[in-house]
Amino acid sequence: MEAFLASTAVVALAEIGDKTMLLAIVLAARLRAPWQILAGIFAATIANHAMAAFVGTEVAGLLEAPWFRVAVALGFIAMAAWTLVPDKLDDDENDVRQRGGAFLTTLVSFFLVEMGDKTQIATIGLAAHYQSVAVVAAGTTLGMMLANGPAVFLGEALVQRVSLKATRIVAALLFFVLGAWQLAEIAGWLG
Repeated sequence: MEAFLASTAVVALAEIGDKTMLLAIVLAARLRAPWQILAGIFAATIANHAMAAFVGTEVAGLLEAPWFRVAVALGFIAMAAWTLVPDKLDDDENDVRQRGGAFLTTLVSFFLVEMGDKTQIATIGLAAHYQSVAVVAAGTTLGMMLANGPAVFLGEALVQRVSLKATRIVAALLFFVLGAWQLAEIAGWLG
């Protein structure tokens, strides 16, 4: 349960103000098909995060090596710093065109934009730490849906009411705590 809840919380907080959340708002404004957009986000996230979690569990065998455990911990701390940097859509991503319907447009857009994104990298790190593809992928997918669902339906009104800066700070603190906790475990400070 810890792996599921941590995965959900980390990704839900990290996703707020992220490029894919901004993409969800743009898609909702342009395509005006919220349920198809949500289905596309869900399908893309399951595929992307299951793949990332699989990669994370495959490298988890390296966790026995102290240097790799330190690298994962430092990766979480680096994610904390990265989370503090606000995302914005690139000009070419802002020019969303509908090809194949709202579902397919969202599926392809989200899958591609999520590649190498901080939530995908966080999913790899979480799976390496918790060594569970299904639980981590389910948690990170729920986190994506918790962040992007309201973005699809509320869009700009949500962005105006929620402090993206404060949310980024909370997400960064969560990443930092995960990294520091892992470093403390490695050093033997936590027993």
